[in-house]
Amino acid sequence: MKIYGIKNCDTCKKAIKWLKDEGIDYQFHDLRADGLSEEELARWLAAIDRDILINKRGTTYRQLDDAAKAELEGDDLTKQLLAAPTLMKRPIFAKDGRYLVGFKEPEKATLREWAA
Repeated sequence: MKIYGIKNCDTCKKAIKWLKDEGIDYQFHDLRADGLSEEELARWLAAIDRDILINKRGTTYRQLDDAAKAELEGDDLTKQLLAAPTLMKRPIFAKDGRYLVGFKEPEKATLREWAA
């Protein structure tokens, strides 16, 4: 299982601690330090609804001007998401072509299933 996130994100820290406590193996990929390929982002955009992927409650999104917000609603949001990975909700879990965004009780249940 791979976790995409940002190392100083509180939710990512909670998820990593939980995975360790549960004994679930994972590999962490820091979106800021390690970047994100266009190919991987394209897979995410094909599999994850943009309303789930884009973090509209975050500071990065709120600081965008109206034109930039409109661009995120358009057909090609790749450039913006690659330039500002904090526009995406975190963490993003990936395993065997499946993706999961966020870290609440339903995601924990799915992660336990993935680890079984």
